[in-house]
Amino acid sequence: MTTTATATSNQNKGLLLGLGAYSAWGLFPAFFPLLKPAGAFEVLAHRIVWTLVFMVGVLLVAGLGRELRRIDGRTWLLLAAASALVSANWVIYIFAVNNGHVVDAALGYFINPLVSVALGVLIFGERLNRAQGFALTVATIAVVVLAVEVGAPPWIALGLAFSFGLYGLVKKIVPTDPRVSVGVESALAAPFALAYILVSTLGGHGHFLGHGAGHVALTVLCGPITAIPLLLFAAAAQRLPLVTLGLLQYLTPAMQMTWGVVIGHEPMPVARWLGFALIWVALAVFTVDAVARARRPSPAA
Repeated sequence: MTTTATATSNQNKGLLLGLGAYSAWGLFPAFFPLLKPAGAFEVLAHRIVWTLVFMVGVLLVAGLGRELRRIDGRTWLLLAAASALVSANWVIYIFAVNNGHVVDAALGYFINPLVSVALGVLIFGERLNRAQGFALTVATIAVVVLAVEVGAPPWIALGLAFSFGLYGLVKKIVPTDPRVSVGVESALAAPFALAYILVSTLGGHGHFLGHGAGHVALTVLCGPITAIPLLLFAAAAQRLPLVTLGLLQYLTPAMQMTWGVVIGHEPMPVARWLGFALIWVALAVFTVDAVARARRPSPAA
């Protein structure tokens, strides 16, 4: 097989892996309501614990246990920050999909790429080009429109976008295998999750037991359902250009928004459609600019 054919095959495999990851995330609104009557924090706690159990198995099979010894103090701190951020993201998302705010969650993931650019400017001092500046301005106007429509800022969307944006920034500078990183993030949060499960169970507020074997099985499934898309994403990221990966990410909020409107019958007044339309305009400008920059030939060394 030629080098070109190998590269094409690799990208095709990456595309399938990426579609698998983003499609799985897009279907999350169908899964988490099945865990009711468990609340958002109880679901989060089980999600952390069963993700850890699943990832321990993955690390053992992959023979990556030795990687843990190579993690230095700075990396442990970064992983602790990543664990806190992804836990915050998860609990906001679970609350949203279990309480009729799937469209708000979709909005959060639509604006996430723009928030990531804004964080790059604020934290790393990166410069915006005209297209990026225009996109961020339009996105800001959209957030204002949505805030006026509901009488308050879209806190769920902003919470999801900023927590995941900051998580992405931390992950960028963590020099650890993604599988090890996900396992460690779960392990660092697990003591708090186990404590919550224990206290709620002893206090008679837990829902893990007492709702049938089906509920127990679905709760345990939180682990693989959380970890597998992350592993698919990590594998796709190794095979696909960043621009392709960036375009694929819009599949998740598109699926979530469709679910919220068609299945959840969430209200979409005119002002809300206007806010989303402005976000889509900003994303279109942002994406066209990203594709154009990716196609430009690199300057000669």
